[in-house]
Amino acid sequence: MQPSAPDAGEVRMGPPCPRCGRRAPAGGGPFCPFCGRYLAALRWIAEPPEGFGPPPPSPPPRRYTGPPRYRVLPRWGFPLGGWAPAEQERTGSDPLRATRSLVGTLVPMLWATAAVALLAAAAEVWRYALLLASRESALSAGAVAASDALVASAGTVAPILTLVVGGLTVLWSVRASQAAAAALGVRPARSTRAIVLGWLLPGVNLSVPGSVLAEIEHSALGLPAARRPRPSRLLLAWWALWAVGVVLAAVVLLWSFRDGVQARADGVVLHAVLDLVAAATAVVTARLVLRLTRLLAPGGPQRRELLVRINQKPTAAPAARA
Repeated sequence: MQPSAPDAGEVRMGPPCPRCGRRAPAGGGPFCPFCGRYLAALRWIAEPPEGFGPPPPSPPPRRYTGPPRYRVLPRWGFPLGGWAPAEQERTGSDPLRATRSLVGTLVPMLWATAAVALLAAAAEVWRYALLLASRESALSAGAVAASDALVASAGTVAPILTLVVGGLTVLWSVRASQAAAAALGVRPARSTRAIVLGWLLPGVNLSVPGSVLAEIEHSALGLPAARRPRPSRLLLAWWALWAVGVVLAAVVLLWSFRDGVQARADGVVLHAVLDLVAAATAVVTARLVLRLTRLLAPGGPQRRELLVRINQKPTAAPAARA
């Protein structure tokens, strides 16, 4: 059974208006007679593409762990010295770096020890002069009190500085020996315990410290390990001063147990000589430590670039026209 055809008098209605939803007769024009909206032939519907979903959730904020950290020292900005590549972070202990760091403390303290030792020697010489003057006439109480105060103060500070400087020197020799061996790629000839005992044991400390420093100098100069070390003149001078100082310190210690006026007067002279030797040893030790450290870690002098003038590029003269 077929559907019946529309009657001739039936009005054909167009699509509903997208705005008001009402239908108008077909062929009535491109605009809706009710709301005036343009009746497009096509209806556009916006749909999201396939696979497009809601935006992913944002990650949670990171927990604050403190200020930023750097593996090497930052070098941005305008440094005072010339540019140098950043040193890579080294794992484990670095004997060369430890040696260089000790020099900054050891050398100034050596100079301070030399100054205090000279002051102590001057105090002992003044005391001996007062002893000589007391044989003929009475001494003033002020001069005696000043001499005693100077001797007591210098005699207290000098041993303390000597102990501190001695400990730093022993530690420096251990680090320098390790750095010299590491530079040659060999094991240190002496252990840390052997070096420390060589500095401290009486009798042994006359030869072992000089031998240790000679080995450090030999390795720092890059000489073959099979060759016998030959100490430099500076090292030989230090060795002689060190041996004289050790022997003289033992003599002064034993002399202090003697009684009598003459023994005390001689003790003043021995103390003055010991202070002078200690001052000379401290000065030579400072120079020797600096020399050996520079041999182990040579570094060129840092120079700053200074702008003096700007030379402008000369401009070419215009060509003459014919």
